[in-house]
Amino acid sequence: MHFLYHMRDESVKKYQCFRITTVEFHISLNFVNEPHSPLLLHVIMASSSDFALTVPSELESAFKLKTVNYFVTRRPWLDLYGVNVRPVAPFGSTSRKPYVDSALIHRALPDELLFEVFARMTPYDLGKASCVCRKWRYTVRNPAFWRNACLKGWQLSGAVENYKILQSKYDGSWRKMWHLRPRLRTDGLYASRNTYIRAGVAEWKITNPVHIVCYFRYLRFFPSGRFLYKNSSLKIKDVVKCMNFRSSKADSVFGGHYTLTDDKVEAAVLYPGMRPTVLRMRLRLRGTTTGANNRMDLISLVTSGVNTNEASAYEEDILGVVEGWQDDETHNPDVPAVSHKRGMTPFVFVPFEEVETSVLNLPVEKMDYYVPG
Repeated sequence: MHFLYHMRDESVKKYQCFRITTVEFHISLNFVNEPHSPLLLHVIMASSSDFALTVPSELESAFKLKTVNYFVTRRPWLDLYGVNVRPVAPFGSTSRKPYVDSALIHRALPDELLFEVFARMTPYDLGKASCVCRKWRYTVRNPAFWRNACLKGWQLSGAVENYKILQSKYDGSWRKMWHLRPRLRTDGLYASRNTYIRAGVAEWKITNPVHIVCYFRYLRFFPSGRFLYKNSSLKIKDVVKCMNFRSSKADSVFGGHYTLTDDKVEAAVLYPGMRPTVLRMRLRLRGTTTGANNRMDLISLVTSGVNTNEASAYEEDILGVVEGWQDDETHNPDVPAVSHKRGMTPFVFVPFEEVETSVLNLPVEKMDYYVPG
């Protein structure tokens, strides 16, 4: 192997050549008139052996042409080499360095207007916006967005209590509090899909028919401490339009109150009628990922009777009536207390924008049983 070195420097003016075993080194040092000239080093490797390798001139020309065509060919991605993307300063930064954003949308949308747009978005929409670009990701980290979301999501605790929890558990970070503190989601419905087998009527060809019956429990929570409950066999895409306080009696949507303590949910709803009945639920909130809060395990489901005076006096806050009741306690002898053991499938959260495409809309012919996870 031959290594040919060419170095230029003012302080070097001699030529050396030496050989080590089968490797020969040629060091050529040339003087340069320019002062302070940089040291240039060029290395050329060639084959050295006892057999000479002769390359025809035609083949050598073809090799050169192929090499030239390779380097001359236009490759747009090579223009990106060495181009450093300048970091985007966070919104409200005190940096005085002039910066011109190259993105057209950033030049057309000032930071003040972008802040106003983000301030009107839901926290989950903010998470989607942070995936668009780096500038939006830095802007979304503004504590003002997450403070408003936290104070609205836990408004039952009060502003003072929320600030105490923020400092004691979440290091003063509203964003961390939103991700780690258990909360009930209000941007969709919690649905529990339950199935059971029911014996059918014997026919001419089928002697022992059975049917798979499917029904749902639906819950919709509000930050004010109220919620809506509906028990129906309709799919979620058909129920979502009537899960509001403007629903009629024919929709069989009942309102109640709830409390949230850590990850425990206490809820109660009153069934009006000749024999008023209260439905008490205890649930445990959890999530498949951090901050999801998209699952609720049904710990207990109890129905009890209440007398007419209690039903009329505490119709606006039925949870205060049954607070402290035992599971087998009832205030109406005609309506015994019943602790239900069936229909205890965990609740799954479905956002409003996914109710049309949710797998919970599948019939029992395609999905006989659903595993919430």
